[in-house]
Amino acid sequence: MDRIKEKQAKRLQRKKHVRKKISGTADRPRLTVFKSNKNLNLQVIDDVKGHTIVSASTLEKDLTAIKVNVEGGAQLGKVIGERMKAVGINAIVFDRNGFMYHGIVKAIAEAARAEGIQF
Repeated sequence: MDRIKEKQAKRLQRKKHVRKKISGTADRPRLTVFKSNKNLNLQVIDDVKGHTIVSASTLEKDLTAIKVNVEGGAQLGKVIGERMKAVGINAIVFDRNGFMYHGIVKAIAEAARAEGIQF
């Protein structure tokens, strides 16, 4: 159990280090990624107003078939990219939320870029 707590503490330390430097505005909101063993959650947040603009999650009824792997991350990244385009968001700040930028997180970012989102 100590290994798991240590791993979580290290991720939270990385998260605090990154969040000191980035913030979402109305012009460039923040796309944050959270992944667990069972689900993926993506939110586009305006930190000035303090509310979520767009979100996508594997907990939604129409997205429950998406698995938590690289292919699933790419599918969810495409969905969030389409939803951002529908709302009129073209540029974001990417917040990996303390997770390493490879695998699922990288697939999400590349899929959103493929939809035309700049970051």
